[in-house]
Amino acid sequence: MAAEVFESFHKVRPFECDYYGHVNNAIYLNYLEFARMEVLEKKGFTLTELKHSGLLLVIRRIDITYKWPALAHDQLVIRTVLKEHRRVGATFHQEILRRSDEKLLAEADVAWVVVNPAGRPVAVPEAMRRALGMG
Repeated sequence: MAAEVFESFHKVRPFECDYYGHVNNAIYLNYLEFARMEVLEKKGFTLTELKHSGLLLVIRRIDITYKWPALAHDQLVIRTVLKEHRRVGATFHQEILRRSDEKLLAEADVAWVVVNPAGRPVAVPEAMRRALGMG
């Protein structure tokens, strides 16, 4: 069975652009995070609820490749799909595309883990595993 693809949408705001008129490279990380939070919310989870249950979802690694610049007022689609999973975490593959022509602007693999309040890795909760299709 193919992994579920989630789509989030964003319009580039002029203040997100750098001196050259392109979206600043660090801003792409915000776009990716926004999309991942939407995935979790669509599946019934929030970071606040996880924290109240004694769990934290933290990013372990982000590998991002910039392909083409986004510009002010571009309409973007951010696609997120579960690429791989383990007992204590997983990796999302994310793509940022310009909606008008589907041009790939950036792509990233984002590895995350679930930890307890002491920072020790723990198993991804079963409900989250089921919701995200982690087998």
